[in-house]
Amino acid sequence: MKRKVTKAIFPVAGLGTRFLPATKSIPKEIMTLVDRPLIQYAIDEARAAGITEFIFVTSRGKSALEDYFDRAPELEMSLEQKQKHELMEVLESTNMESGAIAYIRQHQALGLGHAVWCARRLIAEDEPYAVILPDDVIAAEKSCLAQMTEAYEDTGGCMVAAMEVAPEKASSYGVLDVEKDMGDKVKIKGMVEKPKVDEAPSNLAVIGRYILTPKVLKNISSMKEGAGGEIQLTDAIAQEIPSDEGVYGLRFRGQRFDCGSKAGFLQATVAFGLSRPDLGEEFSKYLDEMVSQKKAAQ
Repeated sequence: MKRKVTKAIFPVAGLGTRFLPATKSIPKEIMTLVDRPLIQYAIDEARAAGITEFIFVTSRGKSALEDYFDRAPELEMSLEQKQKHELMEVLESTNMESGAIAYIRQHQALGLGHAVWCARRLIAEDEPYAVILPDDVIAAEKSCLAQMTEAYEDTGGCMVAAMEVAPEKASSYGVLDVEKDMGDKVKIKGMVEKPKVDEAPSNLAVIGRYILTPKVLKNISSMKEGAGGEIQLTDAIAQEIPSDEGVYGLRFRGQRFDCGSKAGFLQATVAFGLSRPDLGEEFSKYLDEMVSQKKAAQ
């Protein structure tokens, strides 16, 4: 019987230089998408998939991230006195049970593989675990990770979230070489990190959601630097392809936004703003007016 996936690793040690000067004083993961920080979207997705233990791989300057998931007694008392019950419920969703979160420091920026490896002592030898990159925000009826945990029940092994990208953009991703296409799931015979456009085995790209086995952590322990001079998680996962359990990709149902880029962050803001019952109508009218003004100016 497969063990359920109940732990998730969140690599959040990056400096967020693409969002300077904002990230000079606040972690990128705390930047708000409408009215929730990026990390809250990741946590909500994990909770919806049955995750109960959360491991954050951080670095210096991330204290605001840690404080965000702590209780705020003065604020809670103020809201209670003013009987702002709806806001109290919103605030409650940001609190975490004592002991549910662990923080691990990554002292050197050696890549995603190294960041995941930093959490190795918190993962049991027979325990599958998820990895979630908060930069990838996914809008879906059923959370992307929940879709993956359901698929994992059928496949076992390692699993990555995948989506089709334009061939000319494949060089920005880890790309899958497919052995068997089963519709939403694919069995993988190879993975290439950021291939040249003419060398990509497909246009099926790996997105920032993973379900992995402890063997991947052992692989990282013996790895050398890969693409970009970093320890690549993709390379460690690829070593499991010949194993009995294998590696699979899941074409998840949903829309992914790259909130690690300014353009992607803006696109996500528009999409999530329009989807909100309390904001969508007013926001839609504003956007229509902006487009009309632009057309008129031309």
